[in-house]
This record gives sequence, structure tokens and C-alpha cells, in this order.
Amino acid sequence: MQLPATRQKSQYGRVFGLCFLLAAALFLPHCIADAVWGGGYFHYAGDFNDQQINFYQYANAFVKQGGTFSWATDLGSGFVNSYSFYLLGSPFFWLSLFVPSRFMPWMLVPLLCLKMALAGGGGYLWARRWVRDEDGAVLAGCLYAFSGFTVYNIFFNHFLDVVALFPYMLASLDDAVLDGKRGPFPFWVALNLVNNYFFFAGQAVFLLLYFFCMLAARAYKVGPRSFAALAGETALGCLMGCVLLIPAGLSLLQNPRTIDPYNGYGYLVYGSSQQYGAILYSAFLMPDAPYFKDLFQEGILKHTSMTAYLPLVGITGGLAFCRGRQKHPFTYILKLCILCAFVPVLNSAFYALNSSYYARWYYMPVLVLCGATGYVFSRPHLAEHQFPRAWRLVALVTLSAAAFALVPNTDEEGNFTLGVVDLQPRFWGIFGVSMLGVVLLWVLWRWFRTRRDWPQVLLAAVLAFGFVYGSVHLSLCKYAQWTTDENLVAETWDSVQEIDETLPDDAFYRIDAYDAHNNLGLWFNKSCLQFFNSTVAPSIMEFYPEVGVKRDVNSKPEASNYALRGLLSVRYTLVPKDSDADWLAEDLTGWSLYGETDAYYLYANENWVPMGFTCDYYVTQEQLDTVPEDERAQILLRALLLDDTQIAALDGLLDPLPEEELTRRDEEGYAADCADRRAAAVQAFTPTNTGFTAATNYDREELVFFSVPYDDGFTATVNGTPAAIEKVDHGLMAVRVPAGQATIEFAYHTPGLALSAGISLTALAVYGVYLLLLYYNRKRKSHAESC
Repeated sequence: MQLPATRQKSQYGRVFGLCFLLAAALFLPHCIADAVWGGGYFHYAGDFNDQQINFYQYANAFVKQGGTFSWATDLGSGFVNSYSFYLLGSPFFWLSLFVPSRFMPWMLVPLLCLKMALAGGGGYLWARRWVRDEDGAVLAGCLYAFSGFTVYNIFFNHFLDVVALFPYMLASLDDAVLDGKRGPFPFWVALNLVNNYFFFAGQAVFLLLYFFCMLAARAYKVGPRSFAALAGETALGCLMGCVLLIPAGLSLLQNPRTIDPYNGYGYLVYGSSQQYGAILYSAFLMPDAPYFKDLFQEGILKHTSMTAYLPLVGITGGLAFCRGRQKHPFTYILKLCILCAFVPVLNSAFYALNSSYYARWYYMPVLVLCGATGYVFSRPHLAEHQFPRAWRLVALVTLSAAAFALVPNTDEEGNFTLGVVDLQPRFWGIFGVSMLGVVLLWVLWRWFRTRRDWPQVLLAAVLAFGFVYGSVHLSLCKYAQWTTDENLVAETWDSVQEIDETLPDDAFYRIDAYDAHNNLGLWFNKSCLQFFNSTVAPSIMEFYPEVGVKRDVNSKPEASNYALRGLLSVRYTLVPKDSDADWLAEDLTGWSLYGETDAYYLYANENWVPMGFTCDYYVTQEQLDTVPEDERAQILLRALLLDDTQIAALDGLLDPLPEEELTRRDEEGYAADCADRRAAAVQAFTPTNTGFTAATNYDREELVFFSVPYDDGFTATVNGTPAAIEKVDHGLMAVRVPAGQATIEFAYHTPGLALSAGISLTALAVYGVYLLLLYYNRKRKSHAESC
């Protein structure tokens, strides 16, 4: 069935406007609450507060200054690889550069509204071909913009960039295959790839599934010539969009979080039976807050984006469609996606077969579900036959969720309790709103389906219910953490100037934060030990576990690991005033009160060691393995960890660490080692946006250590001569310097960026020529037809 694009007047502007206004209405009450009681701009919870707000303001400033290496990112990391997953390729981020970085926190809500409006508009553009009814296509677009997946992922913010852009790529694929419309598809492929390489991997899998389902249902009829043209456009789009892909790929290959395949039964079944229940009910109940687990307690449920909920209509339209149009490509796609959701290896196919569970690909079948729903409700004869049975099934399954709150249970002490849900009031709120949608849909169906204004009534009800359930969801996420985040603005945006005026700028140093918000270093433009970003330099992931610090998505060294602060040149710790009693209870020696701001007490490290110093000894891995991980920093302040090849190459430059030194790990020894390292520090250390420089003046040749993450992108020179960079201490750097005055320069160039940029620019030039050829070909054909 070759379906041409509809020739009816487009209602894209209407859908865009409705979605933008509804999104603005959704956020407005919470923005007012933050302005009155929250200290300023809209803040939400979790990742939104800890990453999205400060990532945007920091990246905005960094891009405008120019550079390649970010010192404020953990212990220091390449800027491109650290932020390309989050925002660097996003057109929404580049649009935000028109705003001064200082005011970026106020821009996130307008950007969210824009993303939701574009998502709705894109969903409409894609759906109108298949729904073949403008009212149904408008409904599909609005459902997509305010689906559970979209509302849930406000928490992650940059996920909505993907939700907004994907429908345009899918619509351009349909245009290319069904209408022979060449040219737009490569652009949308490139934009989606450069926007987010992680999500694009899943999009590529889904596009293949979509394409073959369309072929199987004979909606697509593709000959060899058409297929070759489509393959060429796909390749061209990928080449144009790979500007961030090669650097990210080179970095991710060294990141242990990305290499985690399944094993044995893990390919076929989930480790917890509750995972299957959670997947099932994700389509029937409105989503809970990403950091809560209400209905099910076992399995991987938090932060997974596992929801396929649609406001008011749920999956009723999808069930009715699949029963009434069993050979339609949408039916094939939805059934295959359900299979993928329930089989671990198929689910992970959207994430390069990584065993970490996520459902962050659901937005793609959700778009198809929205199209199917719009199709059903715009065809009275189909809905009349299939809707009642579909509604009864949805009502029954939704109602059955109440059993989880009513089943007899016992607590850990053996006392009788009711239900297995995490928190009864929260569950009943979610259940009540979900059942309200089911009941309202039936009422609307019974009373309004025969009226001429039925499409308008249903659309208005969907938008109104979208506001209701969206407000409930935002409230569950936001106000559950209100106490935790009530001082967010005061301790971040409001403190920038005070911290800058209070802390000295006489030398490079790192800061630490105790029981404070994540990523304070981005606000204060200083390297901070407490950092939350999962795509930092891979050597950070390698270094931290060796010194007793778990490093997965964030760095959080315990305060008790005191020697790590000396090793990493931490000079000050920021302690929120309401956490000062807990800080003092740690009873850490070597810290003294330096000053205070409105939000913080600032403690100075009496054992601070400047960046860049030498050691007299080296230690082997075998020796270090005899020391507990959380005490190894004491040893590494005394000796550099070298491998056998390095020991042989250094030829006596350092002495082997005596065995008795491995047992001297007390605080007095630590303070003495810090004093020795200060005495052996470089004369000057200057960080730059492209690396750093240092000046030395030693009596003999030395191996100078810098607690900077090792990265293949670094090159070093000593007195202008290229120098080899030694990877020491499981991921940090050192370089040999001669006796006397010496100048060290480390320069960072993002590995693979020049190659990927060259490929993208070349492909872009080819694309320009391709568009010109298409233009002249169309002009020639038009001229021939007119003659």
C-alpha cells in the first residue's frame, strides 16, 4: 500500500503551539514555587539538579572561551568526550549560546517547552501520512509530546532532545521511500547522530526493524535502485554526523562501563521475575519518580526510563489497532517491540548488547503507539468494533495493580503489614490518577463518540489530563526532594561570587565538598573531588578503584580517605553550614577553618601539596597489593607506582620503596610525606584550557608527577623537546625533566576529533553537491514537463 503524503493543509503550527503552551502551563506553578520559596530558578530533582543545570551553564561558558581540556570536570578531562553525550551535539545547547552562561539556569524551562513542542510537531508530521486524518494526526502528536516517556525524562533533560528530533528522521525516511523525496533524510540522520551517539545506536536498530516491518506488510516497496539510493543517503548522513562519534568511540572503548556483556541465562531471562511485572505495568500506570520503586522492589527499576504510558488513552488505542489491523506494519512493529522489551538480549540490542538494563528506547515504539491510537480514534467504524474489548482489558490490568497494595505481608520484624508497595500514599496517588484516566476515557467514549466535535473533545481531554498527570508526576519528583534541594540555589548560583572572592588564586589547587550538592566544581570553575559525570576520562575510572573509591557514574571519595586529598592537591573543603556538625564529627586531623560564606564553612588542608612534585621511591604493583585499597594513597604520596618496563627504562632514577615503608601508614607519616612533597614541588604550575605548563629547577634529573588523568590526547614537551608521558599510579601522569631550569608543557588535543571533523566536512561538501544535483534534476524535469 503506497501511501502518498497527505495534501491537506498542515496543522503543524497548531500542534506546536498547543504543546508549547501546555508545557509552559505544566512548569509554571513549579517555577513560581521556586521563585517564592526555592531561591530563584526552576530546579527539579536528582540528575536535573546535579547535572543538567550546571552542565549547561558551564559548557556555555567553556565553549565561548574556547579550549579542549576541562579542569573543572572531575580530576580534569577532555571537554568533547565529557560532554558530547550530554549536550555538545545538541542543537538546543547551541541555541542557548545566545544567552550569557550566568543566566543559563533560567533557560532550561523555555528549552524544555521548545523540545516538547518540537516533539509534538514531529510526531504529527510523521503520523499524518499513516493516520490519513488531520484530527487523528494532531492527537498522535500531542500524545507523543506528553507521553509518560517524555514527562518521565524531564528528569534527564537531554533525553528530550532525542525525543524531539527522532520523529523528523522517521518522517523523512517515509518520504524517501514512499514519495522518492531525496535530500532531507541525510540531514536528519546527521542531526540525530551528532545530537546523541548513544541514542542513535538504538535508533539505527529501530529503523532497521521499522524498515523490514514496512516491507513485510508491503507498505514499503523498494527496488534495487531505490534501495541503493536510500543506503547512500544513510551512509552520507552518518558521515556528516560523525564529528563527535570517533572521539567518543575511542574514549568509550577504554571505559569499563561500556564493556559489560551478558552471560548465559542473562541473554534470555531477567535476573528478577519482578522485572517482567514492571515492564508490563509500565504501559498501564502513569510513571513514578525515576528514583522511586513503588510497585516492585526487586529488579533494575530506578532511572531506567521504563514507561510506555499515554495520557488518558493509555494503550487502549494500540490494543484496538492491533486487533483490527493485524497485518498493518504498526502491528508488526509494536508486537516485535513488546518481544524486545521482555527478552534481555533483544532489549540490550538498542545499547550495543550492554547488560546494564535500560528502557531508554521506548520513545520509538511509543511514537508508533501514538500513531496507532490516532488512527483508531479517527475511524469510528474501527473503534466501534475494537474499542470496548480493548478498554475492558486495560481497565482490568490497571485495576489489578491495586492487589500489590492490598496483599497481606510481613515486615522485617515479622509484624503484619498490608501490601508490598514502597509507600502507600504515593502508590494510591499514581493508581488513582491512572484509573481516573481509564474511567474518563470510557465516559467520553459513551457520551461523545457520535458527536461531530468528538475529535476536538478527545484532544481537549487528552491535553487536560496530560496537565493533571504531568503535574502529579512533577510534584512527586520535585517535592519529594524539596528538603534535600531547598538550598540548591543558595549553595550554587548564589555562592559563585562569594567563593571566588574568598578562596585565593595564588596557585592551582583542587577543592572537595562534604555532604554537598554534586558538581560544585562546575559552578566555581575548579576541579572538585565530588563529581557526577559518567563520561569523564577513562583513566579516572581506572585510578579511583585502586585507592578504595568506587567510580561508576560519579566520584565520591569518603572523607576518611584523608591521604587522597594530599595526593590530589586538595586545598579546601566546602562544608554546607547545616552539615558542619557532621563534618566535625569525622574528627579529621590536618584541617582548620579558613573562612565562611553565607552558605559554607571553608576548611583549609594543612597538608596541601601543590600540583606537580617528585618522589624518591617507586613501588611495584605486587607491593601495593599488600596494602588495603583505602590506605594506598599514603603509599602513593611516598612512591610512584611503576611497571617493570618503566622501572627498567628509568635506570635508577628512583629507588625501590623499602618494605618497611609499606607499613608506615599513620597520620604522622602522612603529614611528613606531604611536607616532603611540598619541598619537592615544581616552581610553578599553570592550568590552561588546552592543558598546562610547569616550571622546575631541580638539582638532578627527576620524574615529575602530576595528578592529572592520563589521556592519549596529551603530548608533552620539556624545554621545547618532545617528551614521553609516563602513565603511573593506575591512570595519572609523570614526565622526566633534566636538572636545572626546565619548562614543561602539556597540550591536549581530542583524539580522533581532527579525523572525524575532516570526514564530516567532506561529507557535508558532498551533501551540498548532492542537493544541487537534485535541485537541477527537478528543475530539468519540471521544464521538460512544461514543454
